[in-house]
Amino acid sequence: MKDLPQPSRAELDLSRILRALSDPTRRSILRALVDGPRPCSAFEVDIAKSTLSQHLKALREAGLTHTRVDGRHHITTLRAEDVETRFPGLLRAAGIPGTSQADSQ
Repeated sequence: MKDLPQPSRAELDLSRILRALSDPTRRSILRALVDGPRPCSAFEVDIAKSTLSQHLKALREAGLTHTRVDGRHHITTLRAEDVETRFPGLLRAAGIPGTSQADSQ
């Protein structure tokens, strides 16, 4: 297994995250990840696989997701804790439910 490159928690950049969140398809991907990690094939989006890959890459490079390669599978996880720590309430404000610390209490 290996992890694809991504920014550390300290390197998360608000403008890059906001750019990634500006796309409705990316927000729907993040909403799907609230329930837990998913392989690329498990996303129910009406776009080409190559387009999905580009969206997943943009989310990972912005620091919103973490991708682990396990053989031929790419498993994507929402980095809600990292984003919430750096920018409290941002994901919830972007319409990603269940991601703020207030939701956990």
